[in-house]
Amino acid sequence: MSPTVLLADIGGTTTRVARAGMDGVPFDVRLEANDSYGSLEDLLQTYLGSISGEAPRYAALAVAGPIDADEVRLTNRHWRFSIEALARELNFQRLEVLNDFEAFAHGLPLLTRDDLLEVGTGRAVPGAPMLLCGPGTGLGTAFILPREEGYEVIPSEAGHMRLGAVTTDEARIVAHLVRDLGPVSVEHVLSGSGLVRLHRILSGEQLSSHAIIKAALDGQRQEKESCHVFLRLLGRVLGDLALAFEAKGGVFVGGGVGRAMAHLFAESPFRAAFEEHPPYTDRLALVPIHVVTHATPGLVGIGEIGRRLLVDQ
Repeated sequence: MSPTVLLADIGGTTTRVARAGMDGVPFDVRLEANDSYGSLEDLLQTYLGSISGEAPRYAALAVAGPIDADEVRLTNRHWRFSIEALARELNFQRLEVLNDFEAFAHGLPLLTRDDLLEVGTGRAVPGAPMLLCGPGTGLGTAFILPREEGYEVIPSEAGHMRLGAVTTDEARIVAHLVRDLGPVSVEHVLSGSGLVRLHRILSGEQLSSHAIIKAALDGQRQEKESCHVFLRLLGRVLGDLALAFEAKGGVFVGGGVGRAMAHLFAESPFRAAFEEHPPYTDRLALVPIHVVTHATPGLVGIGEIGRRLLVDQ
């Protein structure tokens, strides 16, 4: 049998785990709830113990947190591990670990039109930087810089920037959050748990993010309003980031919450809030925005990293 590489896209709530061959295309894909395991090692050991054939000797992991050294900690889960120790425990000859949105970004060039939903209009400037951002358990961000040969991906922790208010209703939301949380970061609102907080402030109801989005898609007024406020704030933050990094190559919205809301973007204030950054409204109006609707884009990206491991062996 041809060699395979273990792939995992490890979020705060869910881990997608798979294998890939020399083409980098994931197979044996499984969706695992992190709460079912005491550690990442337990989760990967369980997967490896259930597959047939020769065990992978290479692995590529996308992790929802910064990768600064050998010790890795997830931002929104109490999991931590040593890259060197994990490779030794699971008998990997090589183990690559990337930030999850850095891995996601490596998958963007492999997506097709069917994997993207355009929001508004715009035209990408060839060779210009691109922005990838997505609300899920947290708010992931990365930047893609085209080079003469290929591209460079820059991971970011922009989800931990401070959130500001522009309108009176936003000021009320931020005031509530400051009372409950102290200093308010962007992902305190622009995430799954953030949507829950936002809806509770606006309506007094405690619903899951899944229930809020489903009700909004079904046309329920209060839930739709909460989602529209969420998307207005998301649009404004992405407009900020697009200006900061001159993302004329396009903006891509990923993440589980972003994907679930895909069909709410068009009639929401998202695009208007993205563009409303005077004196640069006209500049931002030219930037194309797409929601990534592919179910497992993180695996596509980390599959590309795994493919390179196999090619370079």
